[in-house]
Amino acid sequence: MKKLPVLTLVGVLLLLTAVTAAADTLYTVQNGDTLAAIARRFSSTVQTLVQRNNIANPDLIYSGQQLVVPDANGAPAPPPPSPTGDQTRYTVQRGDTLASIARRFGTTVLALVQANNIGNPNLIYVGRVLVIPGTGSAPTPPPPTDNPPTPLPPSPPAPTGANLLPNGSFEAGWYNLNGVPELQLPNQWLFEWDEGPTGFGTQPWDVYVRPETRVLPAAYLPPNEHGLFIWDGNQTVKIFKGRGAISYRLLTDVVLAPGTYRLTVNLFPDLVTAVNGTTKVWATSDAGEVAFVVGGQRTAWQQTAVGQRNTLSHTFTVSQNQTVRLGVAIRGRYAILNNGWFMDDWSLQRTQ
Repeated sequence: MKKLPVLTLVGVLLLLTAVTAAADTLYTVQNGDTLAAIARRFSSTVQTLVQRNNIANPDLIYSGQQLVVPDANGAPAPPPPSPTGDQTRYTVQRGDTLASIARRFGTTVLALVQANNIGNPNLIYVGRVLVIPGTGSAPTPPPPTDNPPTPLPPSPPAPTGANLLPNGSFEAGWYNLNGVPELQLPNQWLFEWDEGPTGFGTQPWDVYVRPETRVLPAAYLPPNEHGLFIWDGNQTVKIFKGRGAISYRLLTDVVLAPGTYRLTVNLFPDLVTAVNGTTKVWATSDAGEVAFVVGGQRTAWQQTAVGQRNTLSHTFTVSQNQTVRLGVAIRGRYAILNNGWFMDDWSLQRTQ
């Protein structure tokens, strides 16, 4: 048998590597995308995307979220043509529910759920594009009637000042999670953390470890730091780890009526790589990232301004009365000198 030259074998290996690398495509979710539409565009399936990206709820994806699309051959298929004839498309607006959309188009909630592969019919988001089965290009007009109902008076504007978060300013007491002294948490808040490889390095210290948490009164902070770490009241929450990478979620459960809501959080990333005398040397912006969590789904990670106060907001819509678990996910990628986060005065307000 004739042997291939070594150079040829190396070339074959490089070619195989290139083909393997090109098998997956990284796609950034656009406004109005759904998993079903993305799957069709890349000749994939919703199940494949869910499994490849560890998606807990296929009906909750966010603009800016990055998805790995396996076996996509490096480029998407052309977008499907706009539906005609027996169906149309509708972009979800603020205040919409599946029931109101179904009434508008003369269809049913069940038909919408089946046509759009909706896992949770009580949770839809502004900007999502829905396929409306069994309709033409416009909503079905209401039937004429000789005795039209008396129009209802306009609804009063939704209150925007009330904070719907339980213990949102972290002033209403604390508890030790599972009795662990290092895990001191504000009452009515839940805490989750990750352990294992970070994916941002291969050194022994490139692993996530359990952070420590404190509900700190002002008396435990230097006076010159009160204005940095306390937004409201007399306490702040500190979640930190010295020389350890951390990844965690601070969450709470809220019963919400149908409407659109804005979750706002205040954070101070105290991410320090060294201290020169009394001066902190701040880490780079990629050292700390934040994402919102709503109903089991996480938004795209976003970097923060290290060593400064940050105020971040996220808007979402709920279509029926339900309990929603929400909060933020935070990760400190690197095992730096101080991987610390202060947070205070969070709010959830109904905007519509």
